[in-house]
Amino acid sequence: MGLFDFFQKKKSDQQAESLVNLTLDNLKVGGMVDYDLKSWEVTACHYTDWGDGSKTEEWQLTSFDDIIYLEKSVDDEEKWCISRKITFNLLDPDIAKNIINSGDPPQMVTYKDVSYHLEESGGGHFFKDGVGSGLPMLAWDYCDDSGRKYLTIEQWGEKEFEASIGEPVEAYQFTNILPPQAK
Repeated sequence: MGLFDFFQKKKSDQQAESLVNLTLDNLKVGGMVDYDLKSWEVTACHYTDWGDGSKTEEWQLTSFDDIIYLEKSVDDEEKWCISRKITFNLLDPDIAKNIINSGDPPQMVTYKDVSYHLEESGGGHFFKDGVGSGLPMLAWDYCDDSGRKYLTIEQWGEKEFEASIGEPVEAYQFTNILPPQAK
C-alpha cells in the first residue's frame, strides 16, 4: 500500500456502479438533473404499458417552484417530451360529457387560444412507481399546427379526466445528472 492509497476512500461496488450509467433514461427517485436553468429532483418513476409491446416511461421532476413530467417513448426512434398537468376544467366542459356519452373524443381541442388536433389515441395500463398490476386508462394525444406543442387528455375509470400540455425536448438539454444520495 502506497502513501497515497492511505488517504483514498474505497468506494463500494454499488457506489461505483451508480456513477457509471448516469444517463437520462436511467434516472432514479432521489436523483437530480438540471434542465431549463433549474435543478430538478426525481420524485417518482412511472410507466405506461400500451399492450402492443410499447411503453412510455415517465419521471416526475420537482424543482423549488414547479413539477414537470419527463416522458420517453420509443416508436422507430427515441422521443422525449416534457409535460405539465393543467386543470381539466379549463378545457371545453362538453369534452368529458361527449367522451362519456359517445366514447369518442373531439377531433380538435382549444386551450389558451391554441388549437390542437387529434393525432393518436390508445388504451393501456399505468404503473405508478413502476409497481402493481397497473391502472387501466385511455389517452388522446393532440398536436398544434407547428408540431411543437402537445395536449393530452387521459380518462381514468368512467368519469375521471386529466389533461396536460407538453413539448418535445432533446436528451442533451438535460445536464448534471446525479444519482440518489447514499444514506
